[in-house]
Amino acid sequence: MVDENVFLSSFPDEQALYNHLQKIRHVALDMDGTIYRGNTIFPFTGQFLSDLKAMGIGYSFLTNNPSKSTADYLEHLRRMGIVATKSELYTTAQATIDYLQNNHPEVKRLFILGTPSMIHEFELAGFVSVPDDPKEEPDAVVVGFDLTLTYDRLSRAAWWVSQEKLYVATNPDYVCPTDEPVVLVDCGSICAAIEKAVGREPDRVLGKPQPEMLNGILELHNLKSEEVAMVGDRIYTDILMAHRANSLGVLVLSGEATMEDAEKAAPKPNLVTPTIETFGKLLKLSRTNQ
Repeated sequence: MVDENVFLSSFPDEQALYNHLQKIRHVALDMDGTIYRGNTIFPFTGQFLSDLKAMGIGYSFLTNNPSKSTADYLEHLRRMGIVATKSELYTTAQATIDYLQNNHPEVKRLFILGTPSMIHEFELAGFVSVPDDPKEEPDAVVVGFDLTLTYDRLSRAAWWVSQEKLYVATNPDYVCPTDEPVVLVDCGSICAAIEKAVGREPDRVLGKPQPEMLNGILELHNLKSEEVAMVGDRIYTDILMAHRANSLGVLVLSGEATMEDAEKAAPKPNLVTPTIETFGKLLKLSRTNQ
């Protein structure tokens, strides 16, 4: 029997759900609100990841927050007891790097609004981060979630954008979630300031809900879209990306979204469960109901 904690399913019956879950070879996981909250890992996360490995199902961690490098995120996960590899993590900084390398190979010099950690990620990929100097002309402007933003660099970025340079944003978020008494102004808000100043939006916005992050996972692991489940706690990023990439969209109610949100959503999640624990049980059941 399907677990009683399956709150919503787009499949016509139990067997149709199991038939689709049997195809899943990889699970893409949102992080905050899905596998942990703040700095606290959920008690079921470790077992869920172990069960995926036992079933031969791969997994990746996805985040719209590019402010930390891959190494920083891996260390963050390690401190919570999750041992992950570089190939199991995909950030919007990596998605932006892949986009530039695949679609604009001529672009080498970047003016970047981002943290030192994010800038270092681009430098490791072979890009040159140009300084705040009108004589140091970039090929493109990249804007991310910049916790170190200064007025001078924001103004310089706006100038280069006004000069019709290729303009790419790492993610669309206006604010970054936090449990602290502060509003964390995110990439989308920084881009909105530039738009108001020079009348131009980014040429390309990466990150969820755009499908590039999932498409990158499909390419990396040689997967078909129906073989991937995207699991997250946000309808307008995680679930919408799953739909755009033609993958299974699994909403968990351990973070931002509520059941009321799921019922009102368009398009709706393919599956709604309280946590990844229930989703893990369903994956195991699907493999005993073949």
